[in-house]
Amino acid sequence: MYSIDIAAASVAASLLLLAVPATAQTTPAKLPEVTITGNPLGATDLIAPAEAYSGDVLLLRSQSTLGETLDGTPGVSSSYFGPNASRPIIRGQEGDRIRVLQNSGASVDASGLSHDHAVPADPISMERIEVLRGPGALLYGGSAVGGVVNVIDNRIPREPLFDATGGISGKLHLGVASGNNERTGAILLETGTDTFALHVDAFDRKSDDTRVPVALACTKPGAPTLANAICNSSAATRGGAVGGSVFFENGHLGASISSYRSDYGTVAEDAVTIGMQSDRATVELELDDLPGPFKSLKARVGRSDYQHTEYDGGAAGTVFKSSGNDVRLVARHRDIGTMIGAVEGVVGVQSEDTRFSADGEEAFAPYSRTRQTALFALEELPLSWGRLSLGARTESVDVESTGNPLVARFVPAQRSFSPGSYALGALWNVAPNWKLTSHLATSERAPKDYELFADGPHVATHAYEVGNSKLALERSTNLDLGVKWKQGGHSFALSAFVNQFDNYLSLEATGQTAEDLPEYAYTQVKARFSGLEASGNVRLLQGAQTLDLGLRADRVKAENTTTAQLLPRIPPARLGASLAWAQGPWNAKLDAKHVMAQNDVPTGELSVGAYNLVNASVSYHQVLQSANLLWFAKLDNLGDSLAYSASSILTQTAPGKAPLPGRSLTLGVQVKF
Repeated sequence: MYSIDIAAASVAASLLLLAVPATAQTTPAKLPEVTITGNPLGATDLIAPAEAYSGDVLLLRSQSTLGETLDGTPGVSSSYFGPNASRPIIRGQEGDRIRVLQNSGASVDASGLSHDHAVPADPISMERIEVLRGPGALLYGGSAVGGVVNVIDNRIPREPLFDATGGISGKLHLGVASGNNERTGAILLETGTDTFALHVDAFDRKSDDTRVPVALACTKPGAPTLANAICNSSAATRGGAVGGSVFFENGHLGASISSYRSDYGTVAEDAVTIGMQSDRATVELELDDLPGPFKSLKARVGRSDYQHTEYDGGAAGTVFKSSGNDVRLVARHRDIGTMIGAVEGVVGVQSEDTRFSADGEEAFAPYSRTRQTALFALEELPLSWGRLSLGARTESVDVESTGNPLVARFVPAQRSFSPGSYALGALWNVAPNWKLTSHLATSERAPKDYELFADGPHVATHAYEVGNSKLALERSTNLDLGVKWKQGGHSFALSAFVNQFDNYLSLEATGQTAEDLPEYAYTQVKARFSGLEASGNVRLLQGAQTLDLGLRADRVKAENTTTAQLLPRIPPARLGASLAWAQGPWNAKLDAKHVMAQNDVPTGELSVGAYNLVNASVSYHQVLQSANLLWFAKLDNLGDSLAYSASSILTQTAPGKAPLPGRSLTLGVQVKF
């Protein structure tokens, strides 16, 4: 729907820079660079562990997928199905236990269904990414037991960008990378006055096969039979959006339409590619300073249509489709006075209705429809020593299989569930600069359609998967404890967590085969996830120039306590350190990461060796007439280390076929005007 010619975009942006004098513009408003996901009350400090990336920090850590962009955040790793498909893994939880949102609304796709299905979101189009770990994600559903990743953009402007005289602003991004011959371009334009705002953006990213430090075989027609590259890892991605808002005295009304297209190789099979398309329309209303019991109201309605086709040697094969509507309404009530303080909070309702279909040889799940409605509330009580919070969510979930007219083994069936989730949290200002946090939650998750009704070969997992229509709610009890300290440029944070599942939904081997594949069935078992996350910063130099030493570490252990077996694809322990230097317009960073060997694997699976990765970046800010330019260079995997991801299913199903990318130099410029 939207496409961009990089050269044309460069010329257009250059003309705009020359045509619009600095005096005719006002400084555009910026989105607050604070974590808002799971924090609707605007508290200064969050009880739940959270991270947010925006601006230069997000730009310099961006990769081609959402999972790889967030990999390395304490507690967050990547599913890494090659360089084109990767979802975030949080505290060892993956797939549909991690809620990926777009501006706090549902992201309708099929990425949770299979590891080779990409998330329809490109980091180059994002303003900010927020990560909420642990039980604080209760506001977004029982399926968010692992955490929430919220992708935020300004496609619906939430505040005026200019004064009454109006103006125009924008952003141009151009970049190239050596490791996969990537060429990236993006342009964003915004205009308006104090009563309305318009937004337009478009982006385009193309890349060849990703270079790695080992020679790999390839049978793809036209490709070398042996090369230092991941076979069939090229990609072409483009997209864009148009949006706008009207502002009035106590709020705004806005809407946007967006489109995303991606054609990429699946890497597991040398001749199989995926053509993906996703379109979304959204309407948003926000009202403040209301009379009556509620002082503010936020409403959001979205419609998404997603489809991807798998091509084998150029011939169309299985077609996956997912479409849905989502509605979210959140109201903040006026403070309620009590004997010990004023209670503040929000209540809300959320509704989603999605339809899924798969047609073709790899249609391992039937047509289905999932309808869910939820009521939720979050209340907080500020106290002299800190805060208490209480959250509750109740849902009604209907999952229906409508069969498949071309596949006899899929028959109509229906299940209904009533999950309930509750959380209690506390923050204690125990001493100057020191805070203690705790969070206790019980969560229930309704099984997904494929967990209930799957029955067919799944190439991505190299298994014949069988669902179980009699599955019960997945129940877990989650405890998170944390300590935080901050003084000037120095800081430290430590979190410990344990998630105890009464009936964890696990894909377990049956010992049988079907269609020449090992058979795996969705089974409920007892399971436990536990771990630690630590991060800190030491300000080594303060003044005209700064030098910061950053330290981080994480560890997660997951086991099936029913069988005393370890759970698969759990990230190993990681240690990281960085040096960040800044002086005037210059910034530089050197980052090193040691990933330990993963020997804690289920019986019969392969261990994964340890590795070290070193990355470096440098950037320079330049002011040129009415424009601000950021020139940047980053060098990923400086030592060209050969490394394999323990959290990637490819490490087990296609050993040696998809190592992490080798050394790559990225050069680029971002122009804001």
